[in-house]
Amino acid sequence: MCPPEIALLKTFVHYFLHLAFPALIAFVFYRDQWKKVYLILLATMLVDLDHLFADPIFDPNRMSVGFHILHSYYAIAVYFLLLFFKGNLRIIGIGLLFHMLTDFQDFEWWCH
Repeated sequence: MCPPEIALLKTFVHYFLHLAFPALIAFVFYRDQWKKVYLILLATMLVDLDHLFADPIFDPNRMSVGFHILHSYYAIAVYFLLLFFKGNLRIIGIGLLFHMLTDFQDFEWWCH
């Protein structure tokens, strides 16, 4: 268990990386169309729908990466392959891989 102040910081960092940091990625790397790219990056969070098939849906002591079907290492390999395409597929790949990194750090780098 995390102390309350660390748990709050962990939650803040998690949602910052999921919601705010993609805006920075979009603005820095896709300045001309950053709003569209930001929306695509946000849409990649739909990958979390696979949590609905787990029991319990949320378990703070469970690593998402490698457990849920859309967070599996096979899925991550597909997300990596999306980087080799152009346009929206590459943006989707970036969003999905960044999502996996965010979930990974949330479990591995903080107390749980």
